[in-house]
Amino acid sequence: MSWLFGFGKQTSKDFDIPGDVPPPPSPPASLQDKKQSKDTASAYRFDSAALERAAKAARELESSKHAKEAFDLSQKHEQTLQMEYQSKMKEYELGLEQIKIQQYRAQQEERRKTLEEEARIQKQRADYQDMLARKRQEDQIALQAKAQADNLKKQEESVQKQEAMRRATIEFESDLRHKNEMKQIEAKIRGEAEVERQNRDLRLERARVDAREYRQTVLESITTAGSVIGNGISNFLSEPDKMATVIGSLTLLAGGVYGAKYGIGTFTKVVESRIGKPALPELEASLRKIAIATRHTKANRGFYRNILMAGPPGTGKTMFAKSLAMHSGMDYAILTGGDIAPMGSEGVTAVHKVFEWAKTSRKGYVMMGFFFVQIHPTPLWQQRVKW
Repeated sequence: MSWLFGFGKQTSKDFDIPGDVPPPPSPPASLQDKKQSKDTASAYRFDSAALERAAKAARELESSKHAKEAFDLSQKHEQTLQMEYQSKMKEYELGLEQIKIQQYRAQQEERRKTLEEEARIQKQRADYQDMLARKRQEDQIALQAKAQADNLKKQEESVQKQEAMRRATIEFESDLRHKNEMKQIEAKIRGEAEVERQNRDLRLERARVDAREYRQTVLESITTAGSVIGNGISNFLSEPDKMATVIGSLTLLAGGVYGAKYGIGTFTKVVESRIGKPALPELEASLRKIAIATRHTKANRGFYRNILMAGPPGTGKTMFAKSLAMHSGMDYAILTGGDIAPMGSEGVTAVHKVFEWAKTSRKGYVMMGFFFVQIHPTPLWQQRVKW
């Protein structure tokens, strides 16, 4: 009957539980406190009636004819409980295995995360090292570029200094050469002045002697000529026949000279008017074409062209140019070589000023240029009309 009071039950110590299995979790602290308080209270309140009822039930069961069956039933119940406990233990062991597997998986996951974190840190370290290397290279390139720029600047400054020194040397040499030339010219002028001053008296004396001799020669020539002419006139007046012959000869000679002169001139003009007369209809047609082309060019605001007219003076070239400028409403200017030659070195500047004035004309202009050009042995006058 010990099984009724729980003396024959197996405890958890009879089962083979591995040592590495953690103990089951303890109940919460609040439940333990409540249980301890209940045990403490029940220790002071012992219920003897329950013990008496249990003893009475045990006596009745022992005296009963079904005691063996009850014992067998209790054994079977005990075996069933043991089997249930074993199954629970197996479930517990299976749970422990699953916990181990989960712990292994967690460890592997943690290891994987650790490896990933280490790889990420290694990649960050490599990227940082690469960034430092790139920055170091960029800084080195920048320093090299700055050094090259500084070197180039120094070279430019050196070249500028050398150029300035060269210019200063050239200017100094030029000034020195100019001073030397001026000193030489001054010395030459002073020497010439000194020589001129020394020779002045000699030249004056020579001039006086020459003038005295020339005066003496002239006086003697006048005296001789007067005596000869006087003797001739006296002889001529003393003979009337010779006087008439001489006067008639001189008259005939003068008349022949003047008659030949004016007769040949008149004959030449008549021949030129008959033979050398230009073809006026063809010339008129050419001038008319020029006038019509000028009018159309001005009406259409086109570009004017140049015309070259050549011929002796008095053939109407200037008259045609003036008439063309007047009837076309343009400015007129005349430019000759005789006006430019006296200007010397300033002639080119004067010509440039004339053409600068021509550029400012809004109406257009006609410019007559007279230039003497040696094309053949016979000189020709060429005129150019520009509009």
